[in-house]
Amino acid sequence: MMTNGVVHANLFGIKDWVTPYKIAVLVLLNEMGRTGEGAVSLVERRKLNQLLLPLLQGPDITLSKLYKLIEESCPQLANSVQIRIKLMAEGELKDMEQFFDDLSDSFSGTEPEVHKTSVVGLFLRHMILAYSKLSFSQVFKLYAALQQYFQSGEKKTVEDADMDREDAERQMEKEELDVSVREEEVSCSGPLSQKQAEFFLSQQAALLKNDETKALTPASLQKELNNLLKFNPDFAEAHYLSYLNNLRVQDVFSSTHSLLHYFDRLILTGAEGKSNGEEGYGRSLRYAALNLAALHCRFGHYQQAELALQEAIRIAQESNDHVCLQHCLSWLYVLGQKRADSYVLLEHSVKKAVHFGLPYLASLGIQSLVQQRAFAGKTANKLMDALKDSDLLHWKHSLSELIDISIAQKTAIWRLYGRSTMALQQAQMLLSMNSLESVNAGVQQNNTESFAVALCHLAELHAEQGCFAAAAEVLKHLRERFPPNSQHAQLWMLCDQKIQFDRAMNDGKFHLADSLVTGITALNGIEGVYRKAVVMQAQNQMTEAHKLLQKLLTYCQKLKNTEMVISVLLSVAELYWRSSSPTIAMPVLLEALALSKEYRLQYLASETVLNLAYAQLILGIPEQALTLLHMAIEPILADGAILDKGRAMFLVSKCQVASAASYDPVKRAEALEAAIENLNEAKNYFAKVDCRERIRDVAYFQARLYHALGKTQERNRCAMIFRQLHQELPSHGVPLINHL
Repeated sequence: MMTNGVVHANLFGIKDWVTPYKIAVLVLLNEMGRTGEGAVSLVERRKLNQLLLPLLQGPDITLSKLYKLIEESCPQLANSVQIRIKLMAEGELKDMEQFFDDLSDSFSGTEPEVHKTSVVGLFLRHMILAYSKLSFSQVFKLYAALQQYFQSGEKKTVEDADMDREDAERQMEKEELDVSVREEEVSCSGPLSQKQAEFFLSQQAALLKNDETKALTPASLQKELNNLLKFNPDFAEAHYLSYLNNLRVQDVFSSTHSLLHYFDRLILTGAEGKSNGEEGYGRSLRYAALNLAALHCRFGHYQQAELALQEAIRIAQESNDHVCLQHCLSWLYVLGQKRADSYVLLEHSVKKAVHFGLPYLASLGIQSLVQQRAFAGKTANKLMDALKDSDLLHWKHSLSELIDISIAQKTAIWRLYGRSTMALQQAQMLLSMNSLESVNAGVQQNNTESFAVALCHLAELHAEQGCFAAAAEVLKHLRERFPPNSQHAQLWMLCDQKIQFDRAMNDGKFHLADSLVTGITALNGIEGVYRKAVVMQAQNQMTEAHKLLQKLLTYCQKLKNTEMVISVLLSVAELYWRSSSPTIAMPVLLEALALSKEYRLQYLASETVLNLAYAQLILGIPEQALTLLHMAIEPILADGAILDKGRAMFLVSKCQVASAASYDPVKRAEALEAAIENLNEAKNYFAKVDCRERIRDVAYFQARLYHALGKTQERNRCAMIFRQLHQELPSHGVPLINHL
């Protein structure tokens, strides 16, 4: 059987074979050798040399595209190649025979045009050898395929010329159609040779790992892989790439199927048995079980993952494979990391990895250990020292991927501890750092999960400071780099939903915030339930909000999600004082403060102190509230969100006014003036995040203070602002003074 001049029998039995496209490439090489050095400039020759490698290694492409690529490098040579192919295709079979006979002259003479051992020389020799092995009928079919290839190329060239004469809109539509054509060029060109297939698989695998957007779409890539497997079902590497491709679309059945086929073919072809004897068979089995465990763990099938992992451990122990056992130990920690003694397993894993010279596993273990200790409330300096040691390991062994992960981890740790400035610095360091790993096709390693995490932190940090335009630009960049169907898209989707939710709540649009809860819950269930309770509380649905918060509190305590536990406790306390029960809120706030101090969550501790001060203000002890505020306000003003800065300054002014009630008239007037200054600062903060509800409260309070000071004009101005906002915003019957 023969298609496009390619014999399908004994596929991959030979290194290469002749196709019409490769004849065109041979013509290009022949013309480059015949053209004198003076006829082609140095720049053009350099471009042609750069073009040759992808032409020799890549899949077959259409003749019109080949002309276009050559023309971009050297227009004069493109014309010569076109004339030469035309004469051969419109001539007779003997012209093609004569062309292959003349190719051998490239190696003759004392100074041959091509060296036999060069890349071009090896390609020419393979083509000459493959052509000489063809029978007469196969040569005739190859010539017929060449004529068809030429005719289709000429037709496409004419269509392109007609398209150039059409308007710009038609041209844009045609370019969009060309994208899908380019994706199908491989399958349209018939089966790939062994070298082309290996190049295609390695290129796509590298793109999937580092820059998924530049790889073929899941459907197109699967079509190419099916085309490869149709002619060679035992091509193990194609099955593995199919497994990676199915992981992109979260297809658990197809990915499991492809993974098992990969290891089956690996054993059947004897790829490992040839070098390792019987050991190769066992090695494939244990790593098959290990990969199956990792696959089940990724999809949340922990019971199946544990069974597969036990099988991998059993086979590895029988074979005394310490490297495989180390990988199994790492996955044992992943499966049992919720247990109290999991850190012992992790420390043992790191020590063993260092002992057996596995820097990648050792570094990942250190990263996991740092993450676990961060959640356990260890001090930041100890964690950063541990990460510094792992960074030395990364730079020593050039583990660029782990360098990115380490910086992203530092960003997350600084945010967890409430140091937004340090988190911002680390995120920007990762974004500005060039990758150490040079990836094929000019791809830089900047589309990995760590890159997405850093960008999400950057968007949230900008949104917290009221820079919503900058946050929107970062999210737009994330959408372009991580399309919705990519594996890391959920990170920016959740980030986007949370920013929109916060903006809607700030603007008093509770119905809009409620509609966003569904999307947040789909991406993160705990976060979604918490936000639902916040909306209910804002809408004065106190009973429903309290029930939901209590259920969430119990669930988060079971999971040991301390950060969310503290946030829920703060919401419960706010619910109590809004229900005029500040005394009940005090024990809840003290519990939240104890947790935040124990786990060194500085920012949450400051926010808890802020709430405690407000509760004391409601209870009528403003002097103690002011003392507490002096403890909390510095970290809030240094690293806090704009909204929290405004809340802090608003609370300071309330405490100042309440404390001034017992002062003499002169001192009281000074205190009220200071409170008005703080209110102006709070209003500026609220304006940055467009929080009109709180601006309304500030305007009301300022109007009262100006009235007490006898400043009628300023009072009327603030009263007018309050009236406008009060008419625009919904009122839920909550007293203005009873709102932090």
